[in-house]
Amino acid sequence: MRSKFLRNLLAAPLALGLSGCHLVLLHSAGAVAARQSGLMVASVFLMLLIIVPVLVAIAVIAWRYRASANPPDYDPDWEHSSTLELVVWAAPLMIIIALGAMTWIGTHQLDPYRPVDHADYPHSVAPGVKPLRIEVVSLEWKWLFLYPDYHIATVNQVAAPVGVPIQFHLTAATMMDSFFVPAIAGQIYTMPGMQTVLHAVVDRPGSYRGFSANFSGSGFTDMRFRFLGMSAGDFARWVARVKAGGGDLNRTAYLRLAAPSRAEPVHTYATFSPDLYSRILDRCVEPGAMCMSGMIARDAGPARPAGRRP
Repeated sequence: MRSKFLRNLLAAPLALGLSGCHLVLLHSAGAVAARQSGLMVASVFLMLLIIVPVLVAIAVIAWRYRASANPPDYDPDWEHSSTLELVVWAAPLMIIIALGAMTWIGTHQLDPYRPVDHADYPHSVAPGVKPLRIEVVSLEWKWLFLYPDYHIATVNQVAAPVGVPIQFHLTAATMMDSFFVPAIAGQIYTMPGMQTVLHAVVDRPGSYRGFSANFSGSGFTDMRFRFLGMSAGDFARWVARVKAGGGDLNRTAYLRLAAPSRAEPVHTYATFSPDLYSRILDRCVEPGAMCMSGMIARDAGPARPAGRRP
């Protein structure tokens, strides 16, 4: 029994190491994700500059001053060391200042609302490249992607050409979710009646995993999609295939799609209603529903005379 316990104890670190063989956050395929991973690695390194020496010092002191050691420099009346005080306070303070400055700068540079352009990412984005706008809607439990520049729509699959800035405009139909493609950019939440924005760029072709990072009910585990990074020619052919596949995502088709479903297969639409995303955002896709903007305008109307009831 004891030998089995020791084998399991020794195998635990090996299993933990193997479980992280494919660390997507440290092997990014997008310039934004690469900067994010660099910030994480630098932050961990700075913190280890304190953690590792403290752990080593604990082991050294415990061994050197054990009961049986009888160290020659034993001094029971010692109470203060200016050198030790300087090291104990100055080193962590410098690391905290460096970590704070690095995090402050990185947080502003990696703001999801900040556009990706040639000035910030010269090796990933060519000057004068027109961004690709993709409108994202999180449904139960699937992802809808609308391409207003190409008038096509896809479910649980999104594609973009390499080296082209991507502008994700995101909202949700019923509940809050979190849009996350670890290899491309950081995560950002989607909320009903609200819009968030995420800018990104993909550096090399490939198929990358995307999912919802926020629990949203029984179908949460199936709320996954694929992000396809393509060359310009492959992306043009992909758009042509979607258009050739047919299908119209009008308001009626959207309401059928929005019904809760699990493990929704990838499917595409050659066209969609031009105002579909704005209506989803304004929460008035259903026939006869009043849009939120209309409610706000009505409530913000001229004040009624005192003493009168509506």
